[in-house]
Amino acid sequence: MVLSDEILTEISFVEISTYRTKVMKSLRESYNVPTGIAKDVDLNTNHVSKVLSELKSHGLVVCVNPEVRKGRLYRLTEKGELVAENLKR
Repeated sequence: MVLSDEILTEISFVEISTYRTKVMKSLRESYNVPTGIAKDVDLNTNHVSKVLSELKSHGLVVCVNPEVRKGRLYRLTEKGELVAENLKR
């Protein structure tokens, strides 16, 4: 499969950060809340929240229940799935 320049750019964006890579791989396994992701990848929740915000701004993840204050659930978008499938690390 030939990847578009846009997808390659997003892969690069994710791979330059260990935190982004870990969060993307965690979400590839299943949807999750930030505290669950933090436990899964052994990071602080505040780091995970910052990473989720960055990934969201790139269209790689989406919050499925943004109206709730606690227990926000995140999953990969189609674009995010394609990026996660092609991560090297």
